Amino acid sequence: MGYKEILLSPIKIGNKECKNRFFAQPMECVDSDEEGNPTDLTYQRYENLYKGDFGLVDLEAITVTNESRARKTQLEIMPRNEKALTKFIKRLKEVNPDTLIVFQLTHSGEISEPDFSRRVCVKPTYGLGGDLLSEEEVEHIMDQFAEASKIAEAVGADGVDMKLCHGYLGSQIIRPYNDRNWKYGGSWENRSRFAYDLMEKIKKSVSKDFLIGSKMSMWEGYPGGFGSADPESPLMDMTEPIDLIKGLEERGASYFVESLGNVHCAMNYMECLKDSPELSYLHIYFTDLMKKALKPETVVIGSHFTPFRGKKNKLLSVDPEKSGIFPVGAKCIEEGMMDMVGLGRQSFADPLTPLKLKEGREDEIHYCTMCMNCEELMIRQQPVGCVTYNRPYTKRFVECRKNFGKLNELHT
Repeated sequence: MGYKEILLSPIKIGNKECKNRFFAQPMECVDSDEEGNPTDLTYQRYENLYKGDFGLVDLEAITVTNESRARKTQLEIMPRNEKALTKFIKRLKEVNPDTLIVFQLTHSGEISEPDFSRRVCVKPTYGLGGDLLSEEEVEHIMDQFAEASKIAEAVGADGVDMKLCHGYLGSQIIRPYNDRNWKYGGSWENRSRFAYDLMEKIKKSVSKDFLIGSKMSMWEGYPGGFGSADPESPLMDMTEPIDLIKGLEERGASYFVESLGNVHCAMNYMECLKDSPELSYLHIYFTDLMKKALKPETVVIGSHFTPFRGKKNKLLSVDPEKSGIFPVGAKCIEEGMMDMVGLGRQSFADPLTPLKLKEGREDEIHYCTMCMNCEELMIRQQPVGCVTYNRPYTKRFVECRKNFGKLNELHT
């Protein structure tokens, strides 16, 4: 079977049918209104993904609280947002009724921006810090996640993604560095309690067919981060990550999205720069670890495919005909390393990527140049899109450079 047939084949996620193997990653774009509702820019982005025929879309880092958040104009999911989100999902379903959508529920914790919100933490991290959360506050946050899940189902979403990646609150609680002596710290039993209790609370708030899964940094990439051997160790240890995904699966999780890294100190593992595309192979390795640990019916979604690009990339020692997004993704699926292919920056560059493959228009695909200008817009708290191929974002980027100058370091 060719890669087109493999990538366009359907797959079951829980009790829902997903029409193909393309997953649109949750990409923070900083374009909500003042109350966290979708704006015209948000509509345009997601309508394009729906027109592009992605099988599954993950709505970006939608925060369960206004109190602590990383982006000033971040999408929010609270009772006040229900009407706007209902309208939003209704519109997307009109564009393409067959595309599934899950909401990535998040709380930013120590990544929250103190200029406009409250930075909180479970144990102060060097260079970040924040107000120390109490057990009661964590339990309130879990209730907010459960309420957000209920709203997500009410507005027409197909499921939720409990964000346990990239250094946001979920990561902060489950990592070994959280050796604080409290209900949610110290032993693995205590740290994993957060994820398990959160899963149970969400399950009770939604129907049995509603999808629950998680995007997870299997290794955060710094000493004491999730996937480390102990609170200060630089050694990688997959004992806890594997135990966690198996425990969540037992409690009803139907899918997982593999990831690595941490937004504060290990960004290259999340989204490598153009001169290090080989880091993408690490993601395949970790996805395969997840797939081997879980039941065959649990869907595992691979990440970091953008650097493979088309037939032109910077990967050495591999035939270009075999090193693009499509042949690599299809091989990984065919050989049982993963079930779906996740596209992040590539979904900015060309949200019609799956459709163009389906229609035999591969030569028309705009491949991400990995310029990272989209990330600079996010860092500057500006609406995010592809600076290379989407002219309004090109203009916005030029204005940012005029007003603020070039960032000395992109990954800060």
